[in-house]
Amino acid sequence: FVVGVAAIYVYMVWGGPPLQVWHTAKLTEEFTAGEVRTFDDYRRLEERLFAQLDEEVYALTETGTEFALARYTAGSSADPRSRKPDWNRSFELPAEAPIGGVLLLHGMTDSPYSLRALGERLSEFGELVAAGAVAVSDDGRPVVSSHMMRTALEYAQTFGIPIVDHCEDPSLAAGGVMHEGLVSSRLGLKGIPSAAEEIMVARDALLAELTEGRVHICHVSTEGSVEIIRQAKSRGARITAEATPHHFTLTDMACEQYDTNTKMNPPLREDHDVAAVIEGLKDGTLDVIATDHAPHHYEAKERDFDDAPFGVVGLETALGVGISELVDTKQLSLYDLIHCMSTKPARIFDLPGGGLSGGSPADLVVFDPTRLWIVDEAKFLSKSRNTPFSGRELSGAVVRTVVAGMTVFEAD
Repeated sequence: FVVGVAAIYVYMVWGGPPLQVWHTAKLTEEFTAGEVRTFDDYRRLEERLFAQLDEEVYALTETGTEFALARYTAGSSADPRSRKPDWNRSFELPAEAPIGGVLLLHGMTDSPYSLRALGERLSEFGELVAAGAVAVSDDGRPVVSSHMMRTALEYAQTFGIPIVDHCEDPSLAAGGVMHEGLVSSRLGLKGIPSAAEEIMVARDALLAELTEGRVHICHVSTEGSVEIIRQAKSRGARITAEATPHHFTLTDMACEQYDTNTKMNPPLREDHDVAAVIEGLKDGTLDVIATDHAPHHYEAKERDFDDAPFGVVGLETALGVGISELVDTKQLSLYDLIHCMSTKPARIFDLPGGGLSGGSPADLVVFDPTRLWIVDEAKFLSKSRNTPFSGRELSGAVVRTVVAGMTVFEAD
């Protein structure tokens, strides 16, 4: 068995002070999450969430390896889109989270947490940092205004934190549901051009150079984006970036059966983009492998391709896909894979985990890198089933997960 570090980057990191996870939810009634200390507690919370969530479900925590302390009070309006959280309130969390902590920093409404009034004003970075945030982001929404992005990068330097950005030009991506190319034309689906991502990646790189601020680019999917980041790093820009398992494994050809489990944003691209993303991981242009975990209710993903929500689950397949597609094919060493999934994210976000040195948080994953298993979404611990890897045979199975010295998951 191989012991790896359990803080696998999913926009959630265990250990230390209560942290942050950028997941969105739509509520139909007022909801306040309580403490979750055991798997049974989590299941009860998840059942309550699923009973109250609107059509699209983004679970707070999803598997037996994840336990969280989460608190959020939504508004009381019957229409979830009209909820307006109090952006001026202080985030109050306990001083210690014995198992792990999650802080919802993206309000459960149409208003992003890091910018108020749909990106017109910055929120209070200081309060977010005081509450345990290690970065700020508008989650799946791009910061459209270059002036606002510049201001955010400058302001974030005061607190020594990065801006995490979803790079997308909304005017170019508007109405798109998959990658723009031959496949989208053949399927009759509106595409999202690579340029929609690359324009914003280039802007963020230039602003990082201008301000000397730190920016982290989410889910890089195109060859052009990889090259822009590579050149920016060579000039000394303080820019980091991530890739996802689906973007270094699948292409837009996976959409040919109109399977909504292949619909994500950014979309699956072409063969040359996949090759570029892998090369970016190999040469260090892309620092992190992130799951881009986006669970959805079964009924939401059963809609037509045009109408189904973007996003796929990734927590339970990330390690296996990484080993199968990168390690077994000699693209990365197992050491490098673990580094990308754990050690580098901890360093980028200045977290105490990500290593096995004395005094580090005892957050560990024990896995067998040679054990074969078939992806069967019916056996997922998650209640969401929207995986693009259904039926695949993968190498690498988790045997045990230890959080803060406690075994919280053990395979049968």
